[in-house]
Amino acid sequence: MAQAAASHILVDSEERARELIAELENGADFAQLARENSNCPSSQQGGALGTFGRGQMVPEFDTVVFSAPVGEVQGPVQTQFGYHLVLVTERND
Repeated sequence: MAQAAASHILVDSEERARELIAELENGADFAQLARENSNCPSSQQGGALGTFGRGQMVPEFDTVVFSAPVGEVQGPVQTQFGYHLVLVTERND
């Protein structure tokens, strides 16, 4: 069964997500931005969500995690929770 590990930053608006993408492109640290900006409890772990299987996350998130290149920030991805920046840290398909 496919497994992946990912981190994310969850914010309320697409505009804020795009501001954070710009910070990342300018060399900001993903985990540090997650700690400072994410609305998810995972922010305490720098956005790390641990390892999970296909279908364990909401569909929009799941699709990105199981298709995006490992190590490249994706997003903003809109779900019922808000806007996510997603970083797949590992995956075995």
